[in-house]
Amino acid sequence: MLNLQQKQSLQQKLSPQQIQYIKLLQLPTLALEQRIKAELESNPLLEEGEEEDDLQLDNSDEPTDDGSSDLDDDLPSDDTQSSSDDEFDWDEFLNAPDDLYGYKAQVDHSAEEDDRESPMPALSSLAEGLREQVGLLDLDETEELVADQIIGSIDEDGYLRRPVESILDDVMFNYGVVLTEDDVERVLSRIQRLDPVGIAARDLRECLLIQLDVLGDEVDGRENAIDMLRDCYKPFTMKHFDAIKRKLNLDDFELKEAYDLVRSLDPKPGEGDFATQTNYITPDFTVERDNDDFRILLNGRNAPELRVSRHYRNMWNDLSAKKTKGDEKAKETKDFLKTRMESARWFINSIQQRRNTLLRVMEAIVEVQHDFFEHGEGHLKPMILKDIADIIHMDISTVSRVVNGKYVQTEYGVYELKHFFSEGITSDEGEEVSNKEVKALLERIIAKEDKTKPYSDQKLADLLAEEGFPIARRTVTKYREQLNVPVARLRKQIVLA
Repeated sequence: MLNLQQKQSLQQKLSPQQIQYIKLLQLPTLALEQRIKAELESNPLLEEGEEEDDLQLDNSDEPTDDGSSDLDDDLPSDDTQSSSDDEFDWDEFLNAPDDLYGYKAQVDHSAEEDDRESPMPALSSLAEGLREQVGLLDLDETEELVADQIIGSIDEDGYLRRPVESILDDVMFNYGVVLTEDDVERVLSRIQRLDPVGIAARDLRECLLIQLDVLGDEVDGRENAIDMLRDCYKPFTMKHFDAIKRKLNLDDFELKEAYDLVRSLDPKPGEGDFATQTNYITPDFTVERDNDDFRILLNGRNAPELRVSRHYRNMWNDLSAKKTKGDEKAKETKDFLKTRMESARWFINSIQQRRNTLLRVMEAIVEVQHDFFEHGEGHLKPMILKDIADIIHMDISTVSRVVNGKYVQTEYGVYELKHFFSEGITSDEGEEVSNKEVKALLERIIAKEDKTKPYSDQKLADLLAEEGFPIARRTVTKYREQLNVPVARLRKQIVLA
């Protein structure tokens, strides 16, 4: 049986311009550069450059600043005044002020030319290095095919997690060569002993054993280390030292010698070296000391000035001056120009508002964390996204997009903006302290503990309480895990008397 119902609902929909603004807002500097290049390639009316009557933002697109935290207030308006096919309102683009929100966007172009002239270093990936080393081995043509398949299957951390059967199938499918698992294992064994030693291991145990195998017999503790990994691997991972000593009949000195040798090995040979290029952090902001205050600069290296092409503007004016009624080709050209002009306007508008929003957020962060920028680490205050959103009268989601993946250059180093956000903890004296300060104290306590009897999480909680920070054991556990510090059992070390 069919039912016909009428339903009324309220939905919030974002315009294409607002969606574009949101996407641009969350891009870091280098990603923004690529996005601008793509827009310049796709829209012939958009070009780089600045001139007296260049394309600017019109004031009708300013977000309202009435204290509301709704998302709509943070987004640019998509209200475009309709115009006839014969008249296009260029005043909407030209000669509008660029000091939106009460100040001019400060963009730093200071070292732009020097940076552009700096040559990039020649980079060679680890995979290429391995192939060069394979070329020096005495391999036949079939073995070289296998070696190439193995190297191409190595993960970014240097391990080979593809089954040997899959490599066999690839060689047979791509080259029609039938091999056995022993053929692959023989080539794999030789690759694993190339530089870095242990590359292409199937697991950590194999990786460590390969590195021990290539060491000379004269290395102290080598034989005991090999026996420990082969016969007592599980007790080794759990740091059950008494069980290892009983199994291998070792004294404390021999066990420590073997254990320290294993600890000196590389658990992930080649990790991070498989990328063909190095990722550099490009700060989005620079905070400089300016007498008793701070000056905030937005990195403008990858955000060039944009404008609508004068050539296409003249083309529009020429078409508008002519009588083109009934001329379909002229109408299509005018429609194309009008659409691209609106697209260029939206994009330039969004870029400008992105700059201003980023500066507003950074100014608010500096305002709250003034002591940090004045004195450095150890003076970080508790701060959450809502604190910044309340200061700049924007939505929390807007602040989150600005903070995500952005960096600031300070006189104390380069920091991710997320570094300045943390929850607060109240000390015994009633002072609110950032949980980052508590984590730093926790690290110092663990660094000074007796390595033969590491502190439990409850003991760490008790010690923090003695320092004036009464927090629960589960909170200590959470902080310890965030610091990548293992549990007490795994922090245990062998210390000779």
